[in-house]
Amino acid sequence: MRAPPLLLLLAACAPPPCAAAAPTPPGWEPAPDAPWCPYKVLPEGPEAGGGRLCFRSPARGFRCQAPACALHAPAGSSLRASVLRNRSVLLQWRLAPAAARRVRAFALNCSWRGAYTRFPCERVLLGASCRDYLLPDVHDGVLYRLCLQPLPLRAGPAATAPESPEPGECVEFTAEPAGMQDIVVAMTAVGGSICVMLVVICLLVAYITENLMRPALARPGLRRHP
Repeated sequence: MRAPPLLLLLAACAPPPCAAAAPTPPGWEPAPDAPWCPYKVLPEGPEAGGGRLCFRSPARGFRCQAPACALHAPAGSSLRASVLRNRSVLLQWRLAPAAARRVRAFALNCSWRGAYTRFPCERVLLGASCRDYLLPDVHDGVLYRLCLQPLPLRAGPAATAPESPEPGECVEFTAEPAGMQDIVVAMTAVGGSICVMLVVICLLVAYITENLMRPALARPGLRRHP
């Protein structure tokens, strides 16, 4: 049994199911006893002791949901970047409890690729309690690379040898141009309006066929011949 054409049209015009925003996986949330994240934006150059100490509240319960957010997470990595439509990037990382006890800070390095070389964009020193950082004002269509390296605790007087730093992890992403996102949203809205108009036209045709044309076609059969 074939479905009526009107039902087929309604099925074709139905919007695709929205992807539900996945909740924050375990381990990505900051510790409950860490209400603030201390950090320093280091100046460009060899000197690393400068920079003003700042504090920011962690992004608890954050969800990256398309199309307002694009998630970039390398396979098997504990580092991920959520690129938002306002041209900011939320960087998140997780650390095992045993490894977190051996970390005194995190070193974040940002760079972007030009035509012939890479250019530094930001160097940040974050406290051991930090598990995210917001990078504002990224450029559209530029390949960024963010690398995070845990810095181990300084060796005490009784230590025989300083602990070697753990290898850092990196994530790369490209921010989609805002104009292209607006075009996609506009095309989706226009497509939905066209589907609604087609459904209304089909309903009008069905109404006219059922209520107006059928009685007109049945009148000749009702006439009595003498």
